[in-house]
Amino acid sequence: MWSWNVDTDAFAMDELGFELWKLPPSDHVTFGELSARIHPADRDHVQSAFSATRAILGPYETDFRIMIGDTVRWVTARGQGEDAGIVGRTMYGIFLDVTERKQAEEGHELLAGEMSHRVKNLLAIAAGLTAISSRSANSVEVLAHELTERLSALGRAHDLVRPLLDGRGKAALLGDLFAVLLAPYDDLGAFKGRIRIAVERMGIGEGAATGLALVIHELATNSMKYGALSAPVGTLDLSSIVDGEDLVLTWLEHGGPRVIDPAGRAGFGSKLVQRSVTGQLGGTIEYDWAESGLVVTLRMSRGRLAN
Repeated sequence: MWSWNVDTDAFAMDELGFELWKLPPSDHVTFGELSARIHPADRDHVQSAFSATRAILGPYETDFRIMIGDTVRWVTARGQGEDAGIVGRTMYGIFLDVTERKQAEEGHELLAGEMSHRVKNLLAIAAGLTAISSRSANSVEVLAHELTERLSALGRAHDLVRPLLDGRGKAALLGDLFAVLLAPYDDLGAFKGRIRIAVERMGIGEGAATGLALVIHELATNSMKYGALSAPVGTLDLSSIVDGEDLVLTWLEHGGPRVIDPAGRAGFGSKLVQRSVTGQLGGTIEYDWAESGLVVTLRMSRGRLAN
């Protein structure tokens, strides 16, 4: 609790007040002593708010920050305004430590901002995919199917990317991302476990997850149409090695039909893969149309993967 004599400007607090402000107990407290602990950005606001209470009719409340060493705490000052007719020319009020409430509010705001950011990104990607897909699809049905599959892959990737508990950003494990994206194809063969993943344990950021999801989806879709995953006993091995500042990912297919280097103009899927690899992931992609099965080599910047 605190009291303030509006004529003499004398200010006093109870024991809990001194503990909150980390001041030694005293019969009188000056506004200067309190001001020294008020956050510089809030200092003028607090002084103006207390002065304004003399003219406010009814209850008032104002929030501000105080600094105890390097620790910032939030305080709410509450009281009854208007000094006309007050007993003994003294106004009374309370200080409340509302730090936890403020931290919870800030957490909610960060979460809302994060969700808004991710939704806007997904809508922008969806709009771009729709526009480009419509140019290459030969029917509404094909467009709807391909677009739905690509958006579903993005959704599965984004489900994995969440803020880290230690505040170092957002990340998913690379192996988890591949496992989730390829799980639907593993159940379509004669046996489960025909897709084998052995990659480095490393975190991957939201932007890289989006690009990689599109790349892996396109490779898996083509494999289901023409490659190893189109055969009941076909297998896929996905492995990685570290080469300096790069991560080299190898996509190796076995047991499918004989593959042939496609001739002619690249389709939208191929262009999407190339754009994602070079643009978002800062890397390169190479295809080897071996008789035993397709081999795709992805070289990506480890720094880009973390973003």
